[in-house]
Amino acid sequence: MQKKWTLQKAKEIFDLPLIELLHQAQSVHRNNFDPNKVQVSTLLSIKTGSCPENCSYCPQSAHYKTGLKKEPLMEVEAVIAAAKLAKEAGSSRFCMGAAWRGPRDEDLSIVCEMVSEVKKLGLETCVTLGLLENHQASMLKDAGLDFYNHNIDTSPEFYDKIITTRTFEDRLKTLESVRKAGVKVCCGGILGMGETNDDRINMLVSLANLDEQPESVPINKLIKIPGTPLENQNDIDPFDFVRTIALARILMPKSYVRLSAGREQMSDELQALCFMGGANSIFYGEKLLTANNPVPEQDNQLFKRLGLEKLTI
Repeated sequence: MQKKWTLQKAKEIFDLPLIELLHQAQSVHRNNFDPNKVQVSTLLSIKTGSCPENCSYCPQSAHYKTGLKKEPLMEVEAVIAAAKLAKEAGSSRFCMGAAWRGPRDEDLSIVCEMVSEVKKLGLETCVTLGLLENHQASMLKDAGLDFYNHNIDTSPEFYDKIITTRTFEDRLKTLESVRKAGVKVCCGGILGMGETNDDRINMLVSLANLDEQPESVPINKLIKIPGTPLENQNDIDPFDFVRTIALARILMPKSYVRLSAGREQMSDELQALCFMGGANSIFYGEKLLTANNPVPEQDNQLFKRLGLEKLTI
């Protein structure tokens, strides 16, 4: 029976002296993973811009003027070419993201073809397409999809400060559809949007207390995009970021905890602390959907300095 976490218990862990917190997180990590192996994913935007949602952090929202160039759904061949390059660079998972509230079935059929072709390359497959109906999740499963990404973004209490065009419950409903179809769940959130540490803790408790914990938990650091409502938001304290990573590892011991958006603004030292705290997955490549990401050579150098290796599947 999976342990149910309370906000109070999680808060006690989060508030431990940092060295003690890191020790506990690293101990949990070593009980479940090779501490020197990191899973590497590549993310490609397969349809960019014009999203009807009003997520305050997102340059792809049609509600904000960010100067983003809108692009239609990519051709299957172009996606396969990008997946081949990702595999050659060392990625084991290829993630495809489309700026939709939710996909139309005709578009989803094309995405399913992309999934099937990427799967043939020997890569794990992941997509993030917005809200899903039950039959759509089943279509993706039949195409060979391994993971569906659908972040809850933040705590239930802070959620409507960030987005009002869909509810926290809408997100949970899509996660249920994904689980029902037999697809693995990739679900995390974003730090630095003006939320409190209690919100960060509560977000992780919400994830940890799902009937099945997500197999993959991306933790994003807000990228402040000019033109979005959060462009002038204060930075999260780096140690609070590390504490959140460590708490995610302790609450969800068997999940891959991924350093996602915002790594370009993180020092090597901060990333090293995150790996010490139990992060064991990164996004790799020069772009994360539309935002810059550290170039692969930079990550390779960091891995070499830290003695880390890329996980192979």
